[in-house]
Amino acid sequence: MTGAAIRADLATDPRIARRLERLVQLDVEPLLEGIGAEVESQTRRRIQVDKHGPAGEAWPEWSADYAETRHSGQSLLQGTGHLQDSITYQVEGDSVLVGSPLVYAATHQFGDPDRGIEARPYLGLEGEDHEDVVGMIEDYLEELADG
Repeated sequence: MTGAAIRADLATDPRIARRLERLVQLDVEPLLEGIGAEVESQTRRRIQVDKHGPAGEAWPEWSADYAETRHSGQSLLQGTGHLQDSITYQVEGDSVLVGSPLVYAATHQFGDPDRGIEARPYLGLEGEDHEDVVGMIEDYLEELADG
């Protein structure tokens, strides 16, 4: 995937690290597909509704020059909706990659100091979004234990 993406390393969360070890022998693709769909949805919501970074940080406003080129009603990172519509996920082996293949997606995520563009991170897994994914993993493991 070109553009910008994050790889969530949930194994660093001590609540699930040892449980993930059990998954090595299991088919985790259904779980990863679910996680990918959830994080994709969280990211789209962040761009369309929340309008802030994954940790709740406000995005910097547009520069005055750029703001003059925008139509009323357009918001940060939304514009025509191409970025939001491009958010997708891919399951790759034992991980899931969530991001956008758009070249300018990286500019929004990381900024571009040479062009005076500040970072407006929209990809990430923190706070309640992280807890939702941890809950999915715990539910999946409980179902395996009960089954």
